[in-house]
Formats: sequence, structure tokens, C-alpha cells
Amino acid sequence: MKGIEKVHQLLESWVADKKIPGAVVDIRVGNQMKWQSAYGTATLDTIFDVASLTKVAVTLPGIMMLVESSKLSLQDPVQKYIPEFRHAEVTIEHCLKHISGLPAGIPDFEKRHSIVDAKQQIFEMGLEAAPGERVNYSDLGFILLGWIISRLTDQSLDEFAKETIYTPIGMKDSCFNPSQDLHHRIAPTEWDGSKYILGEVHDETSYRLGGVAGSAGLFTTAEDLSKYAQVWLYPEQYSLLTKETMEACRTSVFDGRGLGWQVQGSPGVTLSCGPHWPVGSFGHTGYTGTSLWINPVDKVSVVFLTNAVHYGRDSLNVFRELRPILHEAVIAANL
Repeated sequence: MKGIEKVHQLLESWVADKKIPGAVVDIRVGNQMKWQSAYGTATLDTIFDVASLTKVAVTLPGIMMLVESSKLSLQDPVQKYIPEFRHAEVTIEHCLKHISGLPAGIPDFEKRHSIVDAKQQIFEMGLEAAPGERVNYSDLGFILLGWIISRLTDQSLDEFAKETIYTPIGMKDSCFNPSQDLHHRIAPTEWDGSKYILGEVHDETSYRLGGVAGSAGLFTTAEDLSKYAQVWLYPEQYSLLTKETMEACRTSVFDGRGLGWQVQGSPGVTLSCGPHWPVGSFGHTGYTGTSLWINPVDKVSVVFLTNAVHYGRDSLNVFRELRPILHEAVIAANL
């Protein structure tokens, strides 16, 4: 596979240059695997803390299932389900598109072991913009959505995800708060001052919320995320969401933001898939060094999982430059 050789060379060089400690890449076209390989410290069954991919692999489908079952509407105010939240004008759709006006996170969110009540802090947060005015990427909106799922299903978000999403799809290695017997397979993330974080969610706010949040907390493998991508490419073959619902998530776009997903094609918006992926391609990234991109035109999915934050947060600036290079190489390969 001559075209894939460029992808392979890139990843080997990035590991050798210590830009990433390890990686797993899974590339599929249609329902055929074209390339799956592990690099550096990773193996094919390495479990990664995928950070914000939680938003599109747990919270988005959870909310849209509730829409399909008429238990809520995208135009419903968040306050309808969470009366403690004080902004009556913020809707579920605002949160899904990151146009709620909520800030990115809570004050001092990097204080992993803060004794301040994170939940109460979220309820008390002010808005930085009027809802619907502009994209302002916010973990808080998705945390609120995760709580809505729990309240309407009477299940914790991790229980809901396992029962309703992962088990039906066959995502056998996906979970929150992985058990001790899985730790030997988990890629360690950041140094916390005394040790590398391993088996605990890296995201500080999710950690303070018990490791289960609508914004972050999912641990999974490249194999599992590729199975999830198949659901979005072939919705009629699965019972997760209807084709119409899935199309709505990636066609109702505001400055590069659909429902949950980033979507290629908004003028002036540069995404991590690079400039040459077709309009309508959709994906998401995770702070720790992860991404999932889906090209519905050519039925291509690319899962790229690393623990780039292992080398420190400064290294993430370099890593963010690598993502589009890899995805451009995939497109150039003409698989």
C-alpha cells in the first residue's frame, strides 16, 4: 500500500523525534480496514484517555436518542431539566454547538485536587456571550448535557453509555474509570508532580466530578472508535440513531460546529483534518492527543490516538500541527 507508506513514515519519525511517545492509527474505507498499526510505546490494544472525544462518543448520541424518543427537544432550555442552572435562555442545541455563551471551564479548573464543589461552580457560572452569538468551546455545556441524560434515564452516564451505546455496537474496551486490571493496557498521560496519571481521567473537572462527565472521562481503543465511526457511516445497519438524525448533526452548522461534531466547510475555519478533506467531513479531537475524523463522501474514517500530553502541555502545541499533516497524508494516499 504505497500511499499508506507516507503515513507510516510520518508516525515513525514523530516517535523517533519524541513529538509523541506512542500512537495507534486505524484507517478504514467503507467497512474495510486499510491500515491499523501501533507505534512507540503503544500496542494495538492500548487503551487511551480520549478526553473530549467523550462529547461525540457518549453525550451527543445520548442526547439525540432522547430527542428521537421525544423525551426532550433541542430547543428546550437546559433549565427545564436542571433547575439549578440559572440561565433560562441557554438551550440544549446551544450547548451541543458550543454557542451557549458559557466559558470553557470553571475557575481554576486545572486544580485537580481542589476541594471546591465543581458542580456548584458550574451552576453559578456567568455567560461570556449571548447564547447563539458565537462559538465559544465549552466543557461546561457538555457537562450539563451529561447530567440531563442521567436525570432523564435514571442512570449514571457511564452505565447509560455501556448499556445503550458500547454493548450494542461491540465496543468492548470502552469505559469510564477503568478497573485496576486494565491499567497495564492504559497509556499514561501527564506527570502530576509525583507520578504519571494512569487509569484516572486527565481532565481536571471530570476528575473532580468523579471521572464521569459529559465532557471527558471516556477510556477506549482505536478498534472501538473505528466501530463507532462505522455507525455514523452506515446508520441503517445499526439501531443507535436514524440516518436523518445523524445527518442533522453534521448539516446544521454554525462556524464549523454542527451538533457535537466539528464539520468541514465553514469559510475561515481551519480544522484538524486539514484543508483538503471534503466539505461535510466531520470529527473531533481530545486534549490528551486523540482524534476521530470521518469523511462521508468517500466513506473514510481515521482514528488517531496518542498520549501526547505525556511529554507535557507545551508539547501539545507541536502535536496540534501534526494532526492535519497526518490527515492530509491519508487523503493524498487515494485509498
